[in-house]
Amino acid sequence: MRDVSAEFTVPGRAPVPVLDGVSLDVEAGSIRAVVGESGSGKSTLGRVVTGTLPENGRVTAGEVVLGGRTLTGLSERQYRAVRGKEIGYIPQDALLGLNPLLPVGVQAAEPLRAHGVGSRAERRERVLDLFAKVGLRDPARLYGRHPHELSGGMCQRVLIAAAMSTRPRLLIADEPTTALDVTVQRTILDLLSELVESEDLGILLITHDLGVAAERADEIAVVKDGRIVRGGRTGEVIADPGDPYTEDLLRSSSLGFSGRQAAAHRLEYARTVPADSPVVVEAKEVGKTFTSRASRASRPFRAARSGPDTVTAVAGASFQVRRGTTLGIVGESGSGKTTLVRILAGLTPADSGTVEIDGEPVVHHRRGAGQAALYRKVQMVYQDPFASLNPRSTVRAILDEPLRGHRYGTAQERARRITELLEVTGLPAELADRYTAELSGGQRQRVAIARALAPRPDVVVLDEPVSALDVTVQRQILALLDSLQRELGLTYVFISHDLGVIAEVSDEIVVLQHGHIVERGPALGILTEPRTDYVKELLASIPGAAAPGPAAEARHDAAVLTPHDPAVLVGPGRSAATERTT
Repeated sequence: MRDVSAEFTVPGRAPVPVLDGVSLDVEAGSIRAVVGESGSGKSTLGRVVTGTLPENGRVTAGEVVLGGRTLTGLSERQYRAVRGKEIGYIPQDALLGLNPLLPVGVQAAEPLRAHGVGSRAERRERVLDLFAKVGLRDPARLYGRHPHELSGGMCQRVLIAAAMSTRPRLLIADEPTTALDVTVQRTILDLLSELVESEDLGILLITHDLGVAAERADEIAVVKDGRIVRGGRTGEVIADPGDPYTEDLLRSSSLGFSGRQAAAHRLEYARTVPADSPVVVEAKEVGKTFTSRASRASRPFRAARSGPDTVTAVAGASFQVRRGTTLGIVGESGSGKTTLVRILAGLTPADSGTVEIDGEPVVHHRRGAGQAALYRKVQMVYQDPFASLNPRSTVRAILDEPLRGHRYGTAQERARRITELLEVTGLPAELADRYTAELSGGQRQRVAIARALAPRPDVVVLDEPVSALDVTVQRQILALLDSLQRELGLTYVFISHDLGVIAEVSDEIVVLQHGHIVERGPALGILTEPRTDYVKELLASIPGAAAPGPAAEARHDAAVLTPHDPAVLVGPGRSAATERTT
């Protein structure tokens, strides 16, 4: 890319510049990372290369050259001959990137079919070979499966196979691991690194996480407001950010961060909680199983007659949470985390065991009958604020709804409470009359937190509240939750697949695997002396925690990484002494 500028036209407004004089190279057999927050222009940069800007977008200056051929100015028909054949693309959301109505094998073969490569049988063989190469077990069986029958990591592997099917020169990976489990994230990034070496591939890795870029990329370009504010070899950028924005991204990443320090810092808060603080949440031998009938149609007839499959979501879970403290529940997707907290909130019935909130048993009723008191005591904050907030309601209406539902005061008292909620969550008062589509991701999650706090709950359950956010926004939300807990004495049950996030916020940690608690205890002990291989794997999977590879030697020489500490590099990075702000 040479001095590329681009803009979007908006009816009734002046054109909006999104890229301004961007220049960068991607060499064969290397990874170039483009790092920046949402709205920085990094995904637009990828769309310029693939020629897929929306109708209201256009390149206003500069050129894009691939292997000596200028791509800028090509017609759509000419670009089709390049896109998918010489340039592969991996989108951010694996499920949205796949057609739910077509088998994944057919979709992985689509680039080959579109470019007229091979017969149907040859295309099938190529896809089966790629499925094996990207680590999918039993490729022949998976070829006819649909996306909903695969995990997120498996869907992402299918997209990688599709992008690699035509043996492209360049692969653009746009946030390929966002919202995936850290272990799956590490596997996907390992796979991309292997493809670089085996296929002499050039990869343009687009990410908001400087930790991911530092671990995997040979060179980094940091983008802000459509401009590259810092670029160079990875070791040089990490050792000398040279720009306040890059420094902020570095502090927000997992690089140079110690889990031991985070847990020790959290202990300072724990000492302020009275030793006789009462138990607010208590679970005793909670169990839950689910019966799967949907898969029977895809099995042989004889197997279908054997009856439905039974999946154990939670098995014999027991723990306590004292008032004013945080219990972190960590595990991969499918480990039972969300099922467990839905049982705590009375949203899902337990098959066995008991749950008590403030000494009162939680009893599940269909449609929430008789559960008003429980729902006031326990409130939830979900992973995706855009999906969990009503897009047709203003912020004021969203915050007013739980107040009216729990019969909170008069209209004037509710209005004062809404103003108070906006203030404590760091939202400007003028946002009250805006819709969620007009807010940033971080602002939407602050609205979700304010909504949860509205009826003054005893327990707030946070289900992956930061996993879909940029690392800098993650840090702000975690700091907000910390300050709210200190000011209001809140009790949190915090779910995450990321032990780094859990290290930031938890006093005690429960580790779930396949529905079973495999480790439980104080955060400091689990982070510094993990007893099981599973917890050790979770720690090692945090970006920056792995031992340096060839691309990371310069960073190692710069003494940014300290892999000798088993608890190092496991969180949204900043030192324990860094001031927390909202």
